[in-house]
Amino acid sequence: MSSDSPESRPSFVDLFAGCGGLSLGLLKAGWSGILAIEKDPLAFKTIEHNLIGPETCPKFDWPPWFPKEPQTVADFNVRYEQQMQALRGRISLVAGGSPCQGFSLAGRREREDERNSLFQDFLDTVAALSPALVIMENVHAIAMPFVRSEGTCGNRVSVADEIKTSLDAAGYKVFSELVKCQEFGVPQGRSRYFIAGVKNGAIKHGFDSMSPFSLMTGLRESFLSSKGLRCSSAITITEAVSDLEIKWGTVKSEESPGFQRGVYGQLTGDYQRLLRTDRKGNQLKEHDLPDSHRFANHASSTTDRFRKILECRRGVQLSKEDRERLGISKHATTPLAPDQPCHTLTTLPDDYLHYSEPRILTVREYGRIQSFPDWFEFKGKYTTGGKERKNQCPRYTQAGNAVPPLVSEILGLALKEYIARALYTPPLVNEGQA
Repeated sequence: MSSDSPESRPSFVDLFAGCGGLSLGLLKAGWSGILAIEKDPLAFKTIEHNLIGPETCPKFDWPPWFPKEPQTVADFNVRYEQQMQALRGRISLVAGGSPCQGFSLAGRREREDERNSLFQDFLDTVAALSPALVIMENVHAIAMPFVRSEGTCGNRVSVADEIKTSLDAAGYKVFSELVKCQEFGVPQGRSRYFIAGVKNGAIKHGFDSMSPFSLMTGLRESFLSSKGLRCSSAITITEAVSDLEIKWGTVKSEESPGFQRGVYGQLTGDYQRLLRTDRKGNQLKEHDLPDSHRFANHASSTTDRFRKILECRRGVQLSKEDRERLGISKHATTPLAPDQPCHTLTTLPDDYLHYSEPRILTVREYGRIQSFPDWFEFKGKYTTGGKERKNQCPRYTQAGNAVPPLVSEILGLALKEYIARALYTPPLVNEGQA
């Protein structure tokens, strides 16, 4: 049996998979992906195109009984109970993150938001599959209690506390960690909150207190070195996307009539060299066309206003004085600083202005800042608005909500080392069982 065959590698199932940032990193770390669950058709189209199709690599080892189509985790738990029973105890890891919008400090943070209870579907899958490991990720605010609008605490137990209590009751040793993505090569001041559950019966004697997350820190230097990235300081936004500036030229967009798309410019630095490749690892050349690099059609008045904003202090939201002077009501507008990592990306592309050009960022620049390789293509419409914003996942939302693949890759490597050191070897999915 080949050491790289699916049945010889630890396996995972990805729930609430989005466009596949968590899956991509785990696959690159040498895990066998069994299947992914994502309800949004646009996001599922992206993960299918990049990680499920017959010509993709890395790719899922998709079971023949499971359709390649969007569906909810709740429906999966009901429809495939028999197949899940056959896989019970044979999946190494159940991973994923339920929607974060209801927890985010940028939103209304209403405890009654139905999205805030979707973690229960995740826990139902864990109960059915009984994996050795569980990983849940979300925004940091999932660990904060909700506060009622009048200022009094409505429930001092956070959703993260509820999840930990449920995992503990299900027989898992629970760990948690706030991971700062820029420490692992991501050019963005983004933090993600991770909860890990380790089945008590799988832990070797003497390893009860070892956290899987501690191994991420221990692997950091060698991991970044293997990618050609430095450890001494964070990657800046200029280092990440300077070869995608509009100054390098544009061509007409075939997929979006009436829009211009950018071409590759001069390759600069190790981060761009790492990500500007095709699937085979070949470097993409100047004047090649990056995926999803469509520039917004800003009105001339908007461009003029953006130029004035770029004269303001960089790397922070506009001050009240600057907003009043420029006639801007939006509080989140931030001109990015060229010598700093990007702020935490949101799903609203007009929150940030490009560090040197009077425009918003493109989806491809979002992907770069999130550490997606350039061969990873985002699918579906670019944006949506109004009531549909809550129900659809266009390209900006897919990229903005994703787990950065560099973070999920080092997490995958750390979990493999954790299995080798701290766990009795979890059973593997035999050929044909998936």
